[in-house]
Amino acid sequence: MKNISLYVEQDTYLTRLHPFAKLSYILAAVSVPLIAGSLWMFAVSIGVSLCLLVSGKIISRVFPLIAFSFTIIATVFLIHGLFNRANQNVLFALGPLQFYREGIRYAAGIGFNILNMLLAFAVFVLSTKPAELVDDLEQIGFPPRFGYMISSVFQIIPQMTGTMNTIMDAQRSRGMETEGNLLVRAKAFIPLIAPVVSSSLINTRERAIALEVRGFDSKEKKTFLTDGKMGRRDRLFAAVMALLIVCAVGWRAVHVIY
Repeated sequence: MKNISLYVEQDTYLTRLHPFAKLSYILAAVSVPLIAGSLWMFAVSIGVSLCLLVSGKIISRVFPLIAFSFTIIATVFLIHGLFNRANQNVLFALGPLQFYREGIRYAAGIGFNILNMLLAFAVFVLSTKPAELVDDLEQIGFPPRFGYMISSVFQIIPQMTGTMNTIMDAQRSRGMETEGNLLVRAKAFIPLIAPVVSSSLINTRERAIALEVRGFDSKEKKTFLTDGKMGRRDRLFAAVMALLIVCAVGWRAVHVIY
């Protein structure tokens, strides 16, 4: 069966970790640097996420996301380095362009935050089966509709990417140019929009019918193939993440008071 999620099948400690434990990592990785308010905390969090991705053997899937994020970060540095209203002290100049220390520092905070959130979510998305996450959410009381919404979020990007690749292969077989300079790629991309959108709508309708046939709206109590309870290792991991958040709050409070 074709995989339509971003999950990477790897037998590592990261894939065996409970989804809720990995959600606690996202919460800690994003909130601790924001609470602490220091750039070096963002760097530490990014480093930890990179270590998890490397040890989980999924770092190669993150490179395109990192490359895309650097485009956004470079734009942020350009805008704030030149035009931030707090700019006063010139840091360096590139010809007629003067970049200011205040704007670069502000842009660095935004850039680190973007990269940190991207890597933290990548740890979760690339190592978590959507079906397992949905089952675990339903077992603790979340409605099936919420689980279906989460599953759809995980699957929509790879599903649309697969549809686009299929349509592009069909266009190539008919002699249409889809590779080359930017103008050629733009011309090839425009005809993709209508088929991809219509295909997504058709898939949504077919999925809705399939869910109704399988009793999606049934009020009967459902059974599950696996027990979604967190193990001792998972609870310990989540407890460490919670402790880190508490420590960050305490550290920030001390610095505010003194």
